[in-house]
Amino acid sequence: MSAPQLSNEQRGEEILAVFDTAFGRLLAADPAAFRVKFRKMAASAFAFYRGTACLFYHDLDAEKRGGPFLDDRTSRVWIHGDLHAENFGTYMDSNGRLVFNVNDFDEAYVGPFTWDLKRFSASIALVGYAKALGDEQITELVRVYAGAYRERIHALATGAKSDEVPPFTLDTAEGPLLGALRAARSMTRFELLDSMTEIRDFERRFAPGGGSIELDAATRYKVLAAFDGYLETLPDSSLARPDSYRVKDVVGRRGIGIGSAGLPSYNILLEGHSDALENDVVIYIKQAQTPAVSRHITDPAIAGYFQHEGHRTVISQRALQAHADPWLGWTELDGAGQLVAEVSPYAVDLDWGDIDDPEEIAQVVADLGRATATMHAAADDTSGESLVPFSTERAIDAAIAADEEGIAPLLVDFAHAYGARARADHQIFVDLFRNGRIPGL
Repeated sequence: MSAPQLSNEQRGEEILAVFDTAFGRLLAADPAAFRVKFRKMAASAFAFYRGTACLFYHDLDAEKRGGPFLDDRTSRVWIHGDLHAENFGTYMDSNGRLVFNVNDFDEAYVGPFTWDLKRFSASIALVGYAKALGDEQITELVRVYAGAYRERIHALATGAKSDEVPPFTLDTAEGPLLGALRAARSMTRFELLDSMTEIRDFERRFAPGGGSIELDAATRYKVLAAFDGYLETLPDSSLARPDSYRVKDVVGRRGIGIGSAGLPSYNILLEGHSDALENDVVIYIKQAQTPAVSRHITDPAIAGYFQHEGHRTVISQRALQAHADPWLGWTELDGAGQLVAEVSPYAVDLDWGDIDDPEEIAQVVADLGRATATMHAAADDTSGESLVPFSTERAIDAAIAADEEGIAPLLVDFAHAYGARARADHQIFVDLFRNGRIPGL
């Protein structure tokens, strides 16, 4: 992390420099989108932390030269890249099963597995602080996370059968995770379509307003050409019914998430798996971003593995997430890599708003530790990708086994230190923003 002797003014300049590297080009292209992003980040220390993976990895930069539990293998595994307490939720997998798991793989890359654990642990310190938990309670939560991660990694590394470490589904999840799955199950594709589309001349079309932007003919042509390129990236199993991919309508989008400010995005309405109007599908095409981790990983073999950032995002998600979204693919538009995926009616994020009881928080944190381990274990020599050609879970298990008692204290110390750093940085950021100190706004 940054040297603690930095004054607020010096740290502010450091934050601005990191922002310029990470956001400068996009901010110059769309200042209004970044004003919205920064207002959201100003709301709380956690919101600031969510939006500043670039600053987090800048502060971790020295660790790329080594660190506890890191060797030639454990320092180059597939990682999520932005693993915090709110990047978990539900999705419908390619087998039609509702699963609770890690989500949002925009920052995924190859790097040290401890970076995911540290980013999550610091987020728990911020969640705990916001809920007025004491330092000892936060320490215990991080220990619970570390213990659950360790237990699951060891089970996977020693050959536990898949039915002994099942995913979080309607049959296996408990507490708030089960609540999220039940909420997702109660949703319908018709409700999603009704919120975004309307029926005109016996055919479904996108409804005007609500963030939709009508496209001119030239842009529409480019988006449809990019869509044709996307179809070539889908696995054969996703192409069972060719009519499913008949395009009904295309619109531009604005107002997408906190991490995607300034990135062009489009929605495409497709026929779906039957001629019935209630089975239509909405997919989005979004320009993929440069992951924050990649600025601090210098291995050319990793960077050279990916065609562009859209390809990286999709390959990473397919590696890290078993039975990923069957609509997940990539394409190019205006020379930039694009991520393509479904706007799913079954996506429900974990809501921490009503999770206040310390015992319930601990239960959730343990489950998220297990989900983290399962994610890391999925992305290795069995994922179908050659970038990580070894068993991730065995490599991590061996590294932790060499110092069983060291992993929890490492994460506890980091969580407290970086949680305090993020709270202080949030205040510095708010002062920079409110006083017009961020260039380009």
